[in-house]
Amino acid sequence: NAVSGEVIAAANKDDYRKISTNNSLRKYVRGKLGGLSLSHPDAAIRLQSASGLLETVTPEMAPQLQGLLDKETDAEVKEMLKLNLALANLKAADKAVRLQAIEAVSGNIQPAVRNHLTELVTDSDPDIAKAAQAAVRSIEDKVARYGHVETLFFGLSLGSVLVLAAIGLAITFGVMGVINMAHGELIMLGAYTTYIVQQLMPNAIDYSLFIAIPAAFIVSGAMGIFIERTIIRHLYGRPLETLLATFGISLVLQQLVRTVI
Repeated sequence: NAVSGEVIAAANKDDYRKISTNNSLRKYVRGKLGGLSLSHPDAAIRLQSASGLLETVTPEMAPQLQGLLDKETDAEVKEMLKLNLALANLKAADKAVRLQAIEAVSGNIQPAVRNHLTELVTDSDPDIAKAAQAAVRSIEDKVARYGHVETLFFGLSLGSVLVLAAIGLAITFGVMGVINMAHGELIMLGAYTTYIVQQLMPNAIDYSLFIAIPAAFIVSGAMGIFIERTIIRHLYGRPLETLLATFGISLVLQQLVRTVI
């Protein structure tokens, strides 16, 4: 017996019904498992459990969360428990507690926070609904600001790669008179070199970068020398033919990477 632990004799399986698994049951089980892991001795597991509880936290869990918060020593876990407690109090019976909880989570960009607040936007109490709308607005404003910073960062990142490629092409043409259509593929080889080095050092990812970056320069440079010694040296003074030859090399390098990696 799953409840009492009592041993049950052989029974007719037709007398029993299989428990159907649905989203409600999954949500309930996730919440219970998350609650059990919140007392784990490992702080990392407690933090993971508290993070996973954000979507499924209920008002009934508030006393348990408060008790765990009082005993918690890790700062990160404590902050996550405070967030869970605030989310649990969003649906408390006391209006003052709910308003305080809305204020506590206002501006937090966790997706679970926005989901919980969105449910309160249509609350029957106008004060709760108004406070929830203001909190959701503050979250959306914050997300928009981060979005602008993210766009700027990605723009600078992509722009720097394009500038690097353009400078390389200009130098190659200016010094050698060669239009190198495989220039991007040489950058690609450098990028994949860093990837392979990191794959070869799975237990030292933090330090692999110090090996990967020099290796990327060496591999790309060696391939450039190989292409020049075997093909380009025979085509100096013929820009159109170097363009066609390096375009063919670029296709070969692309397919080589697809095949090998």
